[in-house]
Amino acid sequence: MLNKRHTAIDLFSGCGGLSLGLRYAGFQVVAAVESDTLACDTYELNHPGTVLLRKDIRKIRPSYLLKQLNLKPGELTLLAGCPPCQGFSTLRTLNGSVNVEEPMNDLLFQFLKFVRAFVPKSILMENVPGLAVDARLEKFKREIRKLGYQSNVEVLNAADYGTPQRRRRMVLIATFGQQPRFGEIPKYRKTVAWALRRLERPENSNDVLHNYEIRRSEEVQKLIEKIPLNGGSRTDLPKKYQLECHKNCDGFKDIYGRMSWDKPSPTITGGCINPSKGRFLHPEQHRAITLREAALLQGFPKNYKFDMSRGRYLAAKMIGNAFPPRFAQLHATALLNAITSETGT
Repeated sequence: MLNKRHTAIDLFSGCGGLSLGLRYAGFQVVAAVESDTLACDTYELNHPGTVLLRKDIRKIRPSYLLKQLNLKPGELTLLAGCPPCQGFSTLRTLNGSVNVEEPMNDLLFQFLKFVRAFVPKSILMENVPGLAVDARLEKFKREIRKLGYQSNVEVLNAADYGTPQRRRRMVLIATFGQQPRFGEIPKYRKTVAWALRRLERPENSNDVLHNYEIRRSEEVQKLIEKIPLNGGSRTDLPKKYQLECHKNCDGFKDIYGRMSWDKPSPTITGGCINPSKGRFLHPEQHRAITLREAALLQGFPKNYKFDMSRGRYLAAKMIGNAFPPRFAQLHATALLNAITSETGT
């Protein structure tokens, strides 16, 4: 039987980072929606008690889900989600435009469709910083204001909220009838060392996300071995040791860079296991970080399962796209505290 006290639904759930954060905050995640097969398979490995709709959200009637969950409008505690955001990405807006015509961006209004049907007590949405200045978000805020919600939007850094990673994201929170507040910032930042120091070396591990074969050219491997430990970069090397493609290039200086033990990691992206995609070298071992290390830097626990059936690069993309669980937890906790203090339940 469904416990209707602190329920949540995760739209565009991906591999389950947001759902995990909601569970940490005390929510029962009763349903999730995701269309990507690999992300769905991973989600089900870790959230067996959640109803997962493996569908394009545009083909789901919110009234159907309401009935399936035996919920009435106004009973859901939290509606959360991360609509796909390709068109809002800064890599897609270098020409200065902030209103990129990208069909996936209109999925923001699929989220609104569920708000109107469920009338949840609170809303949590995460996206790339570019959405914060997009006209679509202003329209979204106007529409939920008409429904009685007050909202707050900020571009926040996950490193300030319990995640050992620098990751700037737009976060929208809203509550019915009261002004919401973001989660409290912990006193201390978590670092790469906090996340990775106690992890065994890949060759000593039985974890398929940590111990897998990597093949690199001899030239690239020699370059990696020359990069200074603990925060070093290829730009620290004399030109004679650099790859030909880097010698006359001033941009992308983080590629083939090492992480620093005593700082949060750079943003974990879909290219996080490829040192040519960013500062993704281990602080002291002569290799890129592994999938398990990437997941730990996102804030997933060591026992979180990821489906590897389609190869490590698609698994890396799935991890890089996730909402860091601890980042989600702190904001979800603040929303839940506000609701319970208002209602006394």
